[in-house]
Amino acid sequence: MKPLLEVSDLHVTFRSQHQEVKAIRGVDFTIGEGEVVAFVGESGSGKSVTFQSIMRLLPQPPANIDRGQVLYSGRDLTKLSEVDMQKIRGKEIAMIFQDPMTSLNPTIRVGKQITESLMRHQKLTSQEAKNRSIELLKMVGIPSPSERINQFPHQFSGGMRQRAMIAMALACSPKLLIADEPTTALDVTIQAQIIDLLKDLQNNTGSSIVFITHDLGVVAEIADRVAVMYAGKIVETGTLDEIFYDPKHPYTWGLLASMPKLDQSRDQDLASIPGSPPSLVNPPVGCPFTSRCPYAMKVCQEQMPEVTTSSDSHQVACWLQHPDAPEVKNPVASAGR
Repeated sequence: MKPLLEVSDLHVTFRSQHQEVKAIRGVDFTIGEGEVVAFVGESGSGKSVTFQSIMRLLPQPPANIDRGQVLYSGRDLTKLSEVDMQKIRGKEIAMIFQDPMTSLNPTIRVGKQITESLMRHQKLTSQEAKNRSIELLKMVGIPSPSERINQFPHQFSGGMRQRAMIAMALACSPKLLIADEPTTALDVTIQAQIIDLLKDLQNNTGSSIVFITHDLGVVAEIADRVAVMYAGKIVETGTLDEIFYDPKHPYTWGLLASMPKLDQSRDQDLASIPGSPPSLVNPPVGCPFTSRCPYAMKVCQEQMPEVTTSSDSHQVACWLQHPDAPEVKNPVASAGR
C-alpha cells in the first residue's frame, strides 16, 4: 500500500513562562492510501494534538514542533509556509472536530460555512457552491437540505451538526480525512449512523481516514489498523485483529479489559486501569506506563523500551517482549476475546 502520510520522530511541546509540557514525544506512523487507521487511548494521551500539529492548527506559541518530519505526498508539512498550508487544509487534508457546536460559527448560516471552502479551493461561483452544498447536505443524510442550508448551527440537532461538519470536511474531496472523536457526544443510534456514513464515503471516494477515539467499540466497526497512544507516545500498532485478539502491551490489555461485555452481570463492576497517566511536565525516563503496570520491572523505570516487531504489521514498545523478560500470559488472547 502506497503511503499517503508518513510521520517520523514527531515532538511537540507546549511552553509557558513557568513550565514545558512535552505533549508528543517521538511519534512514528504511516497512513496508506485508502486506509482507515484508528488512534486510541485515554484523554490526554496526545491523539488530537498529534493531528492538530500535523495540520499546523496549534497556536505557536505556546505550541512548538521541536523536531520531526511529516511527509504528505512527499512534502514535509513542517517546512511549508502558512500560505502553502492553507492550500492543503480543507482541500487535501480535512478534519472533523470533536465538538461541532464550538467548531461551527454560530453567527453564520451553515450553507455559507460550506460554500466558503468550495469557492476558495474549487473556484466555484456562489450559485455553483450553493448547489454543491445542498448536494453535500443531502449526501450526509440531512433532510430538506435546500431549507437547512439557510439555517444557523443552533437550529440543528447534535447529530445534524456533526453531519454538517462531515459535509464541510468532504466538500473538496480530501485525500485524507481526520475524524477527531466525531461520535463522542452523540447517542448510540446516531453514532451508528455516523460510522456507517463514514464507511460508505470511504468506500465511494477511496479517501484515507484517521479515526481518533477512546471508544474501542467504534474502532471495531471502522478501522483497518489501530495505533494505541499513551503519554505522548505510540506504544502499540497493529491490524484490527492483532490489537483485539493478540495485543502485546499491558496498556492495550487494560483498555480491552475495560470494555463492557454482553455476558457481564449487572452487579459485576466494570474493569478499569488503576492510577493516572504521568505528568508530561516531567515525563518518566522509562516506560510511561510503569507506575500503572502490574508486570513492571526495574528496567521499565530506568529505560524506554525499544519497538519490537511481532509481524510485518504489528509493533509494540514493551520490555515484556525482550528475550530475557519473564513470561507473562496474555490475558486477552487467553480469554479468546
